[in-house]
Formats: sequence, C-alpha cells, structure tokens
Amino acid sequence: MPDVMNSSRLIGVGVGPGDPELVTVKGVNALRAADVVVVPVMDTGERGRAEATVLHYVPEDKVVRVVFALNERSDRARREAAWDAAGARVAELLRAHATVAFATIGDPNVYSTFTYLAQTIEELVPGTVVETVPGITAMQDLAARSGAVLTEGTEPLTLVPVTAGAAVLKDALAGPGTVVAYKFGRLAEEVVAALRETGRLDDAVWGSALGLPDESISPASDLDGTPLPYLSTLIAPAQRHGKRGGKL
Repeated sequence: MPDVMNSSRLIGVGVGPGDPELVTVKGVNALRAADVVVVPVMDTGERGRAEATVLHYVPEDKVVRVVFALNERSDRARREAAWDAAGARVAELLRAHATVAFATIGDPNVYSTFTYLAQTIEELVPGTVVETVPGITAMQDLAARSGAVLTEGTEPLTLVPVTAGAAVLKDALAGPGTVVAYKFGRLAEEVVAALRETGRLDDAVWGSALGLPDESISPASDLDGTPLPYLSTLIAPAQRHGKRGGKL
C-alpha cells in the first residue's frame, strides 16, 4: 500500500559526464544541502562515475549506494525488479529525511535512471516533491574538447541512443543537421558503416571517459570496428559549406 502523504524532496542532480569540474554550482549546492545523496551502483558493485564525482564534494558517510542493475538490458523482469528494489530503498530514505538527492551522470532529464526512480517514488511516497538540477551532457563536453560545433543557425540537432540499433542512427544521418550518438561502443562497426554510407565519416568525432585519466577522443575515421566502451559518444556535425553564418 502507498504511504501517507509526504512532504520530503527528491532532487535529481546532474553531475556531468565524469569530470568533477563540470558539476554546476547549483548542483554542488544541492548535493551539500541534501540530508543524504543516493548514487546508482551496478549489481557488480564497482564505483561508477556519478559516485566518484559526488565524492569530490560531499563526505562518504553522506552517500548511500543503491543498486540499479544498470548493466541489465536483456532481462526486463530482472531490470524491473531492480528498479522496484531501488525505489523501495529510496522511499525508506525519504521517510527518514527531508531532502534526498540522487546523483546522475549527465543530465537527469536526458536518458537518466532518475526518470524511472521518480516515477516509482510518486507511487510509493505520494506527496514527495520531485525536482531536478540540470547537468552538462557528454555531447556538450565532447564538443568542447574536440572543437566540434553542435549547431549553427537553423540546423537541427538529433540525439540517438544506439541501443535502439544502428538503423535508427543511419536514418538520422541521412537527414540534415548534426547527429549525436550515445552508447554506441558495442556497435562501433555498424556505426562506422552508417557514417560512411551517408557521407558523414570525415567530420565525425567520438570520445569516451571524457575528463578522466583514460579519456579517448579521436576522429571517427580512425575507428577500425573494434568494440569501444559502452558509454562512448559520437558527434557527426552538419555538413557546412559556404560563408560564415550561411545557415542563419
């Protein structure tokens, strides 16, 4: 049965793609002001990017690790069970604390686990105030580090998770504007083929572990089809010809 009405706050805080310097001032303040900070952990238990970033700003005894089975993508029942268990744990924290922050890499409203958590909490602890603090995304960080311009003038920007398949990416590449691909590492060979077929290979760039010691940033033309880290990001800029500001 759902709990009685609750006035606690659950705040999804975007902590960026991994570089602790890319957490906003508002994000740091939200993490420090919260009673506890929840970080998502894979069921294998290793420390993830969100946790590592949070620990730059809050003491370890304030951090609560909650398993979300983030590496589960084939067994829906197991994934749902993990979300339910995680939601139940966070609900317990909300009953005991006025403010609970949940740290998520990137932005809490862009392909984030926080979305599923918030939906669960709305059912388990009615009346909880749910808020988000935006975070810098991997595509913004890769653009800054590589010099790739995401958009100019009237160009559209399309973001595609390659977990949906390389065919979806190919359709996007066939259109106008810049295309960003997330989580494409395991399908690197298919992604390179799609870039080549659509004439978008030469200007594309990819990166992984941005801002971390094992950072990799390279032209997509250097890819040889070898699988890459799962959280790899690709930018295929719009094809631009002509004068400065030509697409205004």
